[in-house]
Amino acid sequence: MKPIFVRGVSNQFRLTLAVILSVILMLANNRLEPVRQSLASLLSPIQYLANVPGQLLDWGSESIATREMLQKQNQELLRQQLLMSERLQRYEHLRQENERLRALLGSPVHMDSRKMVTEVMEVASDPFHQYVVINHGSRDGVFVGQPVVDAQGVVGQVVQVSELTARVLLLSDPEQGVPVRITRNDVRLIANGTGEVDEIEVRYVPKSTDIKVGDLLVTSGLGNRFPEGYPVARVISITNDDGQSYLKVMAQPMAALDRIRYLLLIWPEQQPTPATETTAPATPDDTSKGETP
Repeated sequence: MKPIFVRGVSNQFRLTLAVILSVILMLANNRLEPVRQSLASLLSPIQYLANVPGQLLDWGSESIATREMLQKQNQELLRQQLLMSERLQRYEHLRQENERLRALLGSPVHMDSRKMVTEVMEVASDPFHQYVVINHGSRDGVFVGQPVVDAQGVVGQVVQVSELTARVLLLSDPEQGVPVRITRNDVRLIANGTGEVDEIEVRYVPKSTDIKVGDLLVTSGLGNRFPEGYPVARVISITNDDGQSYLKVMAQPMAALDRIRYLLLIWPEQQPTPATETTAPATPDDTSKGETP
């Protein structure tokens, strides 16, 4: 290859030539832009081809990982399907047995009631009353006295309704009383709030009552307010004081009343008449503290 600068050319001449060429290239920079774009367009396919091996490797590893993940998910779903199928079979058997027993006793079968999911908008700051405000009101058919539950159990009941919101008195409020029964032996009692979100009291329990720590309390259906069978609380302590005529029974609500966000409004089969479904303001003191089984 013949060199550009042959021997005999001085360094000063080389420097001068380099400076002149640099100046020319700087002045012609804008005019060379279309040329650079054309060259970039011509070289783009080569760049794509150069990236193909890496993309193939990434796609292959991702496909293998995705297939393994799908296989694991498929196995897990099959396992869950078997468990749910077995559980569904047991539930179907229990449902049929329940229908036969109700037919034998002449008791009507309870149909599924209407339900609506609602969200908590506000938590009460009143230290004497425990309630929350939800984002559904009379426009959605909410009425005073309507039972409210969550995924674990009974939360409370509606005590005040406006057009777009409603106030729900919690199970733990001292003015709240719920007729309950022990699932183990069907003994009927009354559960009252204590003002503590994690504790309610079962009052006026005779000392001869068959009640144990760990017993589950569910709604009894008496009082025509809370439908039958919804979990309310579990007995956590029983105190037998010789100086008292009744047992002191404390229970823990099934619903986490201090962490509720989404609730479920329930429409019983026999709803109150329109005269009782008023949207007039009501105070928590107007709640069903007179509910007796």
